[in-house]
Amino acid sequence: MLDLLLTNGVVRTFDTPGWAEAVGVADGRIRYVGTTEDAPAARRTIDLRGRLLTPGIIDSHNHLLLGFDPDAVSLEGAHDLPEVRRRIAAHAAARPDLDWICAENAVYSVVSGRRPNADDLRGLTDRPVFITTYDQHSVWLNDAALRVLGIDRGTQIPWGRPEFDADGAPTGWVTDFYTSAMTRSGLAGLQRDIPMYSPDRRYCRITSSLEMATASGITTVVEPQVPLAELDLMYRARGEGRMHSRVITALFHPVGADAAFRRDLREAVDGAPVDDMLRLGPVKLYADDVIEPHTAAMLSEYANRPGHRGAPSLPPREFTAMLTELDRLGFQTHTHATGDWGIRLALDSIEHAGRVNGTVDRRHGIVHVECLHPDDLPRFRDLGVVAAMQPRHCSPDLVAGTWMENVGEDRWDRAWRFRSLAESGAALAFSSDWQVGEMDPLVGLYSALTRSGLDGGTDWTPNERMDLDSALRAYTRGGAWAWHAEDELGVIRPGARADLVVWSANLYTLEPGHLLDQRADLTLVGGAIVHDADADASTGADVPFAGSGAAGHTCSHG
Repeated sequence: MLDLLLTNGVVRTFDTPGWAEAVGVADGRIRYVGTTEDAPAARRTIDLRGRLLTPGIIDSHNHLLLGFDPDAVSLEGAHDLPEVRRRIAAHAAARPDLDWICAENAVYSVVSGRRPNADDLRGLTDRPVFITTYDQHSVWLNDAALRVLGIDRGTQIPWGRPEFDADGAPTGWVTDFYTSAMTRSGLAGLQRDIPMYSPDRRYCRITSSLEMATASGITTVVEPQVPLAELDLMYRARGEGRMHSRVITALFHPVGADAAFRRDLREAVDGAPVDDMLRLGPVKLYADDVIEPHTAAMLSEYANRPGHRGAPSLPPREFTAMLTELDRLGFQTHTHATGDWGIRLALDSIEHAGRVNGTVDRRHGIVHVECLHPDDLPRFRDLGVVAAMQPRHCSPDLVAGTWMENVGEDRWDRAWRFRSLAESGAALAFSSDWQVGEMDPLVGLYSALTRSGLDGGTDWTPNERMDLDSALRAYTRGGAWAWHAEDELGVIRPGARADLVVWSANLYTLEPGHLLDQRADLTLVGGAIVHDADADASTGADVPFAGSGAAGHTCSHG
């Protein structure tokens, strides 16, 4: 007898046959796929009433550790300086108890023609202000923060690179934040200076993000960048029963770390107390930075900065040697690369590692792939490299202005080439990049189908639009293949783990714009229902919003 039978649905299996009506579950695994009429008896039956049932979503790049902090103010949707100033001033007035005023999700184009600076924050509060950009790669400080942190002419800090004006004075802008902040010294400096980075507040972010994941239909989350120093937070979440979606944890490899550090990574993975809900293994690398502050590595100069094309995070020879050694040690790598030179460097290094080490089927991944040179597109398929991409990132409401202007219109056809990669036969794994983008995979599906902003306005590079089935495949079977889990996850077939999501409608019958009106009704992990939208609604439970902002989240920091 089955434990659970889901009947009268539209089941997309991503297996043969491709469609079914019913799915049966026992002992945490799928035991039946077929018609409602032929289904075995079950202890519990749920009538899907024509709703769509798919494999659970695999979010292949989701920063659980970032989340949102309830003691910080979100600047999402604040597209000009007056609105930024209004929100920060209001937050400062409402929270006299805070020593630091922290804000998140600032956009680079909040001022026109230049980067924001400390002068833009004057007159709001006499307390230090610490603002992270939406991509977490830059920080914006006010004068009080510069004083408290001791940043003056020529000062260096462990968690970023302060910018200085022509006279050598600090501007209040800090680049290379995320790559530096996750080093041992960078994290220690942040936790010493910025209350938002205390271990308890970081743990709060993880647990609230995990709640959002199950509410979004996400059954496996890949946390792409965990420092060794913060692994205990992941073990704590598992030990306290807060991990209801499976978590694959990628360990952060700081730029410039040596062979001894790589041995530490190997020891951490080999000795990890993990189970089928928590797995360690991939290693996060950076080939370059990001396009918005002109720090991504481009093959030719930026359109609006003659003579400047950025640079890789390491000299190419050193980066290739590092990735090759990690490959030799048995690691799968997950490499951030946004510029076309950064992407080419990652591909060249993966090709070299395979040739030197003789490794096959390592399934190294390249994350973001924002600006892809046409010559490099077929290399993903040829080398077996996963393109781990985020559909929401291509939305014109996010990239109009700074990104588009920096790259230049002549290279817009290289931007986020989802459809071209999929049609080439490349392995494509979709993700949210939460909290850089909304966690809700319905937002990602909408973006992949439309290449439009969430308001349904003008689309951009429409030739790269995908169909729903291809996009869902990248969120399910493609994600499973990326993490060597294709036999157990991302597919509905007998013997696979019963990680499933029931959507509020048959998504295949909807116009793309109506996807944003839907939700995950049921989320199952290992056959257990870990999210039931109707039950939560009937009990008045506070269901975390998987779109944006911190609304609805509370956390006690002790």
